Amino acid sequence: MRETTPSRTAAWVAACRSYGAALPDEARLIDDPYGLPFATGSGMPGVAPPAAAVRLPTPLRSWVLYMQVRTRVLDDVLLDFVAGGGRQVVLLGAGYDARALRFAGELVGARVFEVDHPATQGHKRRVLARRRLDDRAAAVRFVTWDFEARPMHELAGALAAAGHDAAAPTLTIWEGVTMYLTEDAIDASVRAVRGWSSPRSQLAITYVTRDAIERPSLPVRATRVLLRGAGEPWRFGWDPGALPGWLASRGFDLHRDATIAAEAARLLPARYARGVGTLGQRYALAQMTESIAVAGA
Repeated sequence: MRETTPSRTAAWVAACRSYGAALPDEARLIDDPYGLPFATGSGMPGVAPPAAAVRLPTPLRSWVLYMQVRTRVLDDVLLDFVAGGGRQVVLLGAGYDARALRFAGELVGARVFEVDHPATQGHKRRVLARRRLDDRAAAVRFVTWDFEARPMHELAGALAAAGHDAAAPTLTIWEGVTMYLTEDAIDASVRAVRGWSSPRSQLAITYVTRDAIERPSLPVRATRVLLRGAGEPWRFGWDPGALPGWLASRGFDLHRDATIAAEAARLLPARYARGVGTLGQRYALAQMTESIAVAGA
């Protein structure tokens, strides 16, 4: 992301979520009417077409289906956490995430902390105010954070100043971010999450595989060219086989790790699941270990 410019990929993601309205009913896994106002300058049309009136172009349709699946699996994690009594959610690198709006009823009594770069977060807050959505986003505590200028170990203090209780369970959602960071930034971020996570806290991550970074397929190469042009190149991927040990050394037990393609096959009819494609994209869910012995802590 360019230093003074809101994230273009965050705008694209938000628009793709809203474009789920153009899919047939059996392919729609989420309803997000809030994304399009953030998409100015992203190359997406400004109005979502009605489902019966349009057939999305194939490349766009694949992205919209992919975003339906990625968003849904993390929605399910959030709803399970809240149903189990969780009342704190941290959206790390929140972008234009609309979960606080989409699940306003389920999040009554909860605190949602959105952490993001000032350029993107500032744009989001201006759009919310312009559309008079501030009241519906009342559960949100905005924490402005320049990830390049401030060390991650200080973020726990900023969250505490915004009302976060490190003694209570927290769900941290880190969606669509890790592939853009360096390995050192990834390490510092996960250790920071461990610092604000009490027992029964969870960490939900989306990521790309190391193979997709080091030996990309033609579709992956094409995607990376587009992202590099937007100033947001892919830099990091995990080896799924090494992820359990990597997380364990930083205080988390891996509970689930699946490809987005496999989740598409689980959630969608086959003819739509095939449209999601395979770009090395996965999601993982981990829970804080009970042990306090964390390597390098």
